[in-house]
Amino acid sequence: MKPEDRRQAIMDVLMEAGTASVEDLSLRFGVSKMTVHRDLDDLEQAGLLRKVHGGASIQSSPQFESDFRYREKIAISEKRRIAEHAASLIEPGQSILIDDSSTTGAIADCIRDIRPLTVITNNLGVITSLSGAAGINVIALGGQYSKKFNGFFGIVTDEALRSLRVDIAFLSSSAIEGTTAFHQDQEVVQAKRLMVKAAKRKYLLVDHDKFGRSALHFLTGLDSFDAVLTGAEVSAEHAAPLEEAGIRLVRIDNLKEKA
Repeated sequence: MKPEDRRQAIMDVLMEAGTASVEDLSLRFGVSKMTVHRDLDDLEQAGLLRKVHGGASIQSSPQFESDFRYREKIAISEKRRIAEHAASLIEPGQSILIDDSSTTGAIADCIRDIRPLTVITNNLGVITSLSGAAGINVIALGGQYSKKFNGFFGIVTDEALRSLRVDIAFLSSSAIEGTTAFHQDQEVVQAKRLMVKAAKRKYLLVDHDKFGRSALHFLTGLDSFDAVLTGAEVSAEHAAPLEEAGIRLVRIDNLKEKA
C-alpha cells in the first residue's frame, strides 16, 4: 500500500471509531509502529487528527475540531430536530445565511418547500444539496476550500460577507462555556462573526453535547443571538447560566419547543 493510500485508510478507520492505537494500526496495515507514527505525524501536521498517548484521535478537543465527516455522524436525531425547528422560523421571500457546521447544514433538507428563498452559505454540503432546487436562489460564498470543514474560508469569503445583509443567520459552534461560544479555528471564527454582523436575526444551533466545553478562540457571547436552539437533552446545569442571563434557550424534543 502506498503511503498516501495508507494514510487515507487510517483516516477511514478514525472516521468510524473516533480513536485508534498505534499498535492496532500497525497490525491492520502490516507496517512498523515507526511507520504508523510517521503517518500520524503527517496527518496531524495537515490538521486532520491529533496524536494522543499511544495512538490518534479525530474527536474534538479545546484546540482541535473534528473533521466534518465525523461530526455528521454525531447526534443525528437531535440535529434533525433542531434543523426542523430552525426551518419553521423562515418565511418565503427571505434571505438566510447558513454556516459551515453539520448542525446548520441539516437545515438544507428542511427548506425545499419554503420558496422563494435566497440561501447564502460557505457550506459545500448545503450548496450541493440545494443547487437546482426550484424556487431557491443559492449564493455560494467563495474562498479557500477546507476539506476538513467542507466549506470555504479566508479573505474572499470575509469580503463577500462584509458586503451582505440578510434576514436570518443560522450558525453553530463547537463549544459553549457558560454564556459564551468558542471555536478552535481562527478562520472559522472570523467567518462566523461576520455572519452575525450581516443578519437582522441570528440563531445559534448546537446539540447538547457542545455545552460545558471550551475551545481556543472566543467567538461571541450568546446574547448576540435571538435564541439558542438545542435538544431537550441539555442538562439543567448547562441551561441555568443562559436562563439567569436572560438568553432565550429553546430546547426541542420531537420538534416541540420546551421552555
